[in-house]
Amino acid sequence: MKSSSIRRVIRWSALLAGLLACAPVTAQVPIKFALDWKFEGPAAPYLVAIDKGYYKAEGLDVTIDQGSGSVEGINRIASGTYQMAFSDINSLVKFRDNKANAPIKAVMMVYDTPAFAIVALRKSGIKSPKDLEGKILGAPAPDGAYAQWPIFVKQNGIDASKVKIENIGFPVREPMLAQGKVDAITGFSFSSFMNLKANGIAAEDIVVLLMRDFGVQLYGNAIMVNPDFAKANPKAVAGFVRATIKGIQDTIKDPAAAIKSLMKRNEIANEAVELERLKMAIDKNFVTAEVLTHGLGAVDNARLTRSIDQIGIAFTFAAKPTAGDIFTAEYLPTAAQRKAR
Repeated sequence: MKSSSIRRVIRWSALLAGLLACAPVTAQVPIKFALDWKFEGPAAPYLVAIDKGYYKAEGLDVTIDQGSGSVEGINRIASGTYQMAFSDINSLVKFRDNKANAPIKAVMMVYDTPAFAIVALRKSGIKSPKDLEGKILGAPAPDGAYAQWPIFVKQNGIDASKVKIENIGFPVREPMLAQGKVDAITGFSFSSFMNLKANGIAAEDIVVLLMRDFGVQLYGNAIMVNPDFAKANPKAVAGFVRATIKGIQDTIKDPAAAIKSLMKRNEIANEAVELERLKMAIDKNFVTAEVLTHGLGAVDNARLTRSIDQIGIAFTFAAKPTAGDIFTAEYLPTAAQRKAR
């Protein structure tokens, strides 16, 4: 090659390198995501999605913070401090009853069956809902499961006047039951069960009455989004949902591997305990007959409408929202991409 040709190649190479250096780098969309609770087993799918790069592949820079209850996340995204959150859809129904509140919607159902439960010890003699009559029920006032108590009472013909409700704090709920200071408690099934085991109660001595098995036709926690963020970033919301579904699918396939992602963020946790907690959530809350039929993330609008009607048993509506006000499927991938197994 002639020297003049070589010089031209060098000049063009230098020019190309300069152009590439000046080309703008596509920025990732930042999303602050709030959990409902601590970094425990059921939170593993989101952490798997981070560790495997699923969010990053969707152009998202996701940070995850723990929460202090399944209602708090709604307020976090309503204020705009968080773009997305994992919160109780039944609390969202009540939130949306106030027309002055932000029009937040759920975009992906996670707990097809809510973890709301009444938990007792076998020695109490509580085997069915009616057995609660004449007993003391320990219930933290802001507890999501306790919020469904009026529905549970009506659906099971319980004489509520015969049940003494004792307002107790979250930290002492399971210890008080283990010590016999209350006869039963309200709580999330997998959390109360594992916490009782940690308090020295054998698994066979624990009775869990999952409210869904006793006429409470509600959905559980779902992923919700700030409406302004969703309007400005629809692709980011759809990408978050896609990546999260992949994280859940991986978690279902290999819970033991998924729990490793959790342990990176909560080194003081007991890996065996969190794995058992996660497996309970997968079996009872993530994967149900409906999910196996319709796929992860979706809701049945007729069932959601019935659940809104049930919420009216315990809540007086001023401007009752519809199923369409509460949930949108527009960000979900195809059913084929949402298979649980």
